[in-house]
Amino acid sequence: MGYVAVIGDIKDSKKVHNRGLVQNELKRVLAYINSKYIEDVAANFVITLGDEFQGLLITGNNLFEIIRLIKRSMYPVEIRFGIGVGKITTSIDPQAAIGADGPAFYAAREMIEELRRQEKKLKDQAPDVKLAIYGKPDDIQVEQINTFLRMTKMIEKSWSSEQRETIVDTITNGGSQAERAKRLKTTQSTIARRLKSANYDAYRDIENITDRAFTKVKV
Repeated sequence: MGYVAVIGDIKDSKKVHNRGLVQNELKRVLAYINSKYIEDVAANFVITLGDEFQGLLITGNNLFEIIRLIKRSMYPVEIRFGIGVGKITTSIDPQAAIGADGPAFYAAREMIEELRRQEKKLKDQAPDVKLAIYGKPDDIQVEQINTFLRMTKMIEKSWSSEQRETIVDTITNGGSQAERAKRLKTTQSTIARRLKSANYDAYRDIENITDRAFTKVKV
């Protein structure tokens, strides 16, 4: 049986102000993930080191939804995510992913290291999420997904604070543009302009196709 291992790592953690508050917020977010996606989680997401956390999923059906939720909740703290698909060769404690090991985590760890290398080389052009299937380094479906993930990251980097606020509200709360304008204390035309200039429709299209593409990956 295959699993999806997720390792998250806070970028430039030593430069983060109020690290205690950040860690407490991360604990809260991970507890929410474990509760909301209980049917997906094989071993709970937990902090493993001060700056790192990991979790293990039985299925990848909600994988990228989980990652997006963590990213939105922790912003402006930036997190890199290594994702590995493969087997687990140790026993699994459902209460915590600590101690679980095997090819899925080997692949996730390698993706974390690859992201660090790309950040040094590509700077702001680097992705913050990268996927690998253990034993299949040249899988074309995985390469496509990683390209989509990089594209969404590059779009996100271009957003202003107002655009980001509008997009997060749109994704989280929904409703008409008039309703969103009321929540954000602005006008409907401003909401429409922010979404258009932020390439919101293209961004959501890429997210949707990323999710669909991952369903083709055998876990």
